[in-house]
Amino acid sequence: MPKSVPLMALGIFAMVTSELLVGGLMPQMAEDLGTTVPRIGYLITAFALAMAIGGPILTLAVLRLRTHHALLALFVVFFAGNTLAALAPGYGLMVLARLITGAAAGAFFGVAFSAVAQVTPAHLRGRATGLALQGLMVGTLLGLPLSALIGVQFGWRSAFVFVGALTVVVAIATLLALPRMDRPGSANSSKEAFRRPQLWRVMGTSTLIIGATFAAFSYFTPVLTEVSGFPRGIVPLLLLVYGGATVVGTMVVSRLAQSHTITVIVTGLALNTVFLVVFALYAHLPGVALTAMAGVGLVGITLNPAMITRVQRVGDTGPLVNTVHSSFITLGVVLGSWVGGLGVEEFGLRAPLWVGVGLALLALAAMVPAARRAARVGHEAADTAQERSSAGEGPRNILVT
Repeated sequence: MPKSVPLMALGIFAMVTSELLVGGLMPQMAEDLGTTVPRIGYLITAFALAMAIGGPILTLAVLRLRTHHALLALFVVFFAGNTLAALAPGYGLMVLARLITGAAAGAFFGVAFSAVAQVTPAHLRGRATGLALQGLMVGTLLGLPLSALIGVQFGWRSAFVFVGALTVVVAIATLLALPRMDRPGSANSSKEAFRRPQLWRVMGTSTLIIGATFAAFSYFTPVLTEVSGFPRGIVPLLLLVYGGATVVGTMVVSRLAQSHTITVIVTGLALNTVFLVVFALYAHLPGVALTAMAGVGLVGITLNPAMITRVQRVGDTGPLVNTVHSSFITLGVVLGSWVGGLGVEEFGLRAPLWVGVGLALLALAAMVPAARRAARVGHEAADTAQERSSAGEGPRNILVT
């Protein structure tokens, strides 16, 4: 595995930590910035929306640069945003800082995955993508509690300083370790990919897959305390169990993503549906609830390597396709948490789990054509085969299982 791939994971870790650290420091930030806790919560939403909308725009701005220069430019923008956050005297500048860091993070995901594809042999891309994505999983698992600990001990601004310092270290290491490569792509090179309806359908399926998990994940804490009956003090440890499951699940999926793409996604969705149903039905039983939550961790967002592999086959490995796909994934986070919240208001705390079930079933339904094609022709890259065949193109290294 190229040594630059773990550096992509560290870069993603820094950006995910920056995204989530607000959640652990809300009271301190609200008091110091002279605002309310709910308004501090909107900073997380601002980051996510900037990833989804600003990420592709910023990606377009760096497409003319060579890959290592594009990554360095995004590190610089991200560092500038974190520095502004650490120094922000008021809420308005903090919002601006979150918009800057969110856009940089969204673009970084796309360029980083494109870089991974460029430096890794084709048969190892799924595993390499999974390794890079461990930055997301470990960031979710450790980034939030670590930044919260730093913020509590030394002040909330120090947490942003920590992320900024980590960004500088990773940027320098990446610049030294990443091979000199050509430009990652251009707007024109991805234009043909975006003309394929299948690409949009595949990315839309990713939205449903992530939405199914985040509808439940967004409300794990109140479900575990108010329905399952766990003490509030133990919930962080329970969430570590979930985070550990995502790390393990990503390791497994990344090994299979390249050779069994469709099978992995369908199987993972089916299992996630089962775990969510069990969680919804038996959330009042602590042992069953914990087991089901860990199961969601194993087969939920861990499908990312397979989803990315599928999108790259239907589209291309360029940064713009990867960034737009990241935007669709972020949309899944927003969709799942929003619809789950509506369910809580109308039907109670089990509702988000059932919302997750509904979104997972929609995703399974969307996967039926690809699964049928894969079973019929024996290709895990059935999406690619069907799309390019309908466009009159010849076969292009379709992987057979």
